[in-house]
Amino acid sequence: MKAKLDKYERDIERDAESYKPVSKKEQLEIEGILDRIRKTRNVNIRISEAVLEELKKRSREEGIPYQTLISSVLHKFVTNRLVDERAIRRSLQLLSSSR
Repeated sequence: MKAKLDKYERDIERDAESYKPVSKKEQLEIEGILDRIRKTRNVNIRISEAVLEELKKRSREEGIPYQTLISSVLHKFVTNRLVDERAIRRSLQLLSSSR
């Protein structure tokens, strides 16, 4: 019986010929980066009960643990990928009204 592949898997198979092996040095470098990314540290923070309840509510909506949500938000912040939805909406309104 042949397994059914999803789009992501089909794309990998289609592009398999273009993948090139990496050198041992590059492989060790990549593994080092992955090791650093996977390492975690426990931290304790003080946070208001109201904020914590909102975080828990949002995490339930997202279907993830609230600690994971907090970690994700912090990661997006430090990598400059945290998006302010209100600022984007304001920008879009300004752009559409200036046309």
